[in-house]
Amino acid sequence: MAHTILYYEKARKLDPNNPDILHNLRIANSRIPDRIEDVPEIFLIRWWNTFYDLFSVNTWAKIGIGLFILFVLMGGLYFTGRGRKLRKFAFWTGLTVLALTTFSLGLAAQKYHYSKKVNEAIVFSPSVTVKSAPNKTSVDLFVVHEGTRVKITDQAGEWYEIEIANGSIGWLPQSAVENI
Repeated sequence: MAHTILYYEKARKLDPNNPDILHNLRIANSRIPDRIEDVPEIFLIRWWNTFYDLFSVNTWAKIGIGLFILFVLMGGLYFTGRGRKLRKFAFWTGLTVLALTTFSLGLAAQKYHYSKKVNEAIVFSPSVTVKSAPNKTSVDLFVVHEGTRVKITDQAGEWYEIEIANGSIGWLPQSAVENI
């Protein structure tokens, strides 16, 4: 089951709004024993994430390139336009399109960086005890099971500091997880 979740999570990184991926990932996650409640997000963050995930990296880049072409056309219209109103329109539209171009290409770059960044993992051991410090003799905090998605926040030798969806933090061996 952990392999299934791992590869659906990797696919979701590439195409976050694909309904087939999301459906299959929901089914796979329903079969793991851990029922971890997510920490609720602030509505502004939820809105931003919805907007951010609206398109894939390639789509954001294509939108940026299309907007840049429109910016060049507005520049041409500004420099060749004869009427004052036409030149004013081309100038302000060009500035707006330039801002949207920068925003779109920035989102594409950020999504590309996120897709290459390794900060999440799937637990591959049947059951792992999460520790309070990066060593075997430290205090046991909680247990996570195979298939659970964790966020990697730090690394110390062969140990990862992880955070689960409910906000709990602890350390587990690097060998117990596979990076997304």
